Amino acid sequence: MFKLKIISLVLLIFSFQNLFAQEKKIEIISASSLDKDEILYPDANILKGSSTKQVHLRHDEMDIFSNNAIFFKKKNTFIATGDVFLRQGDSLELNCDSLNYDGEIKKFFSYGRVSLVNKKTKLNSNELLYDREKNIASFFNGGNIIDSLTTIESEKGDYLLDLDKYRFNDNVIIINPDYTIKSESLDYIIGQEKTYFLDSTKIIGDSYEINCKRGFYNGLLMKGYFLDNAKILMKDKIIRGDSIYFDDEIKYASATKNISIFDRKEKLQILGEFAEIFEKKDSAIVTKNPMAINTADIDSLFISADTLYSVGDEKNRIIKGLNNVKFLKKNMSGKSDFIVIDENKGLTRLIRKKLEKKELQIMSQEQINMTNPIIWDGNSQIIGDEIILKENMKENRLDSLIVTNNGFIVERDTLGVDNYNQIKGIRILGKFLNGKIESLMVDQNAEIIYHMYNDNNEIIGIDKAVSSSILMIMTENGIDKIRFITDPEGMLYPEDYLEKNEKFLEGFVNRENEKVKKKLDLFN
Repeated sequence: MFKLKIISLVLLIFSFQNLFAQEKKIEIISASSLDKDEILYPDANILKGSSTKQVHLRHDEMDIFSNNAIFFKKKNTFIATGDVFLRQGDSLELNCDSLNYDGEIKKFFSYGRVSLVNKKTKLNSNELLYDREKNIASFFNGGNIIDSLTTIESEKGDYLLDLDKYRFNDNVIIINPDYTIKSESLDYIIGQEKTYFLDSTKIIGDSYEINCKRGFYNGLLMKGYFLDNAKILMKDKIIRGDSIYFDDEIKYASATKNISIFDRKEKLQILGEFAEIFEKKDSAIVTKNPMAINTADIDSLFISADTLYSVGDEKNRIIKGLNNVKFLKKNMSGKSDFIVIDENKGLTRLIRKKLEKKELQIMSQEQINMTNPIIWDGNSQIIGDEIILKENMKENRLDSLIVTNNGFIVERDTLGVDNYNQIKGIRILGKFLNGKIESLMVDQNAEIIYHMYNDNNEIIGIDKAVSSSILMIMTENGIDKIRFITDPEGMLYPEDYLEKNEKFLEGFVNRENEKVKKKLDLFN
């Protein structure tokens, strides 16, 4: 009984082996004629078709039709030529001029006007290698696919049929009615228009261009993520970042880490760690250590804030900085709670947060001046409730400034220790020459404390006076000349005559320790 079971088992295994072997053998289903030519084709059957009947071969549920075929039965291979048609299953079809098939390894090589159709996707090439075991079709000398409205071309490529995925390499181009993609390497998911970029890539849309080395794009949703030297060109803006998200449908982009937004027309660059761009509104918001660099002027302007906005087209461009605003422009710098730049009008406003009535009632003028906008020009500090800088649009230079209320000018006396020249009034009007303050007019209720010296730089005394208006002529070293527009009321006091508190006007503050001297100070 035991021996019978062993014999039965052996016979069963042998039967399966024979069955498997039979399944691997190529079958001749039909042919119009069969010949042999042992000289040209040793051990081969030469199969020919006719006008009514093609040669029909079959192997493992794959059918091949052709005008002619050379069948090597022992090797389990054949060469099919002339109007070759292959069908596998109910979804895969192939047409070509010639096809070489090896049944042992289940691979065929087709060439000459190759067309492979799987479901709704069509692959065209001059040469195609197909691995039936792995279900992968590969081309090496140019090919393209047509997927719905999308055409993709490349020098090399693999079609992974089980995954419905193509991998294209070398001079890849995707052409769609809504966009064009050029890449060195990418994966494409059939039917979904999902593209994964693996090397240098460029996407061109109706109003944008995207560059990256890695990323993803969904052609159906028109959205994507882009990495490694990612860059988007939208109108006149160039957007860069370590990673960029883009939604073409709503014309929106966001960038993260090491971001840069450069407006080529306005010569404005905004840096930061996170940005959002709204193309339809022509606006951008930058947070996390933002800094704006305006190079339209002869002297570049650097601005930092907690948040920076750029809103409006080139004719209506407004730049806003919110909270902890600092700026640096050659030898001039400043601080404020807010900054608003109207590029069309050439106006820059430095604004303090609005103080409630209760705050104004309990705060001293000194406390208010500590929070007021401030600019430094050389040795001079200028403070006020609001400071407005006006640009000469023709020359792209600073032209003038206005302090609208509570104007206060402080200049450290370089010849004395802890001595400060001070002028205050309701309003301050200033003029610039070559980017430096040339003159300052303190208007309405003007007060002054000024340290006077002789030609030997010996102090004469301290001039304390009031006047309706005071004009100061400025140099690089500070105040050079003082002119009282109306008759002043005041006296020249000996330096030792005045008490310490009498040497300072009401509201005096020294904010030298806040001064922005270099770009690094913008973030400190």
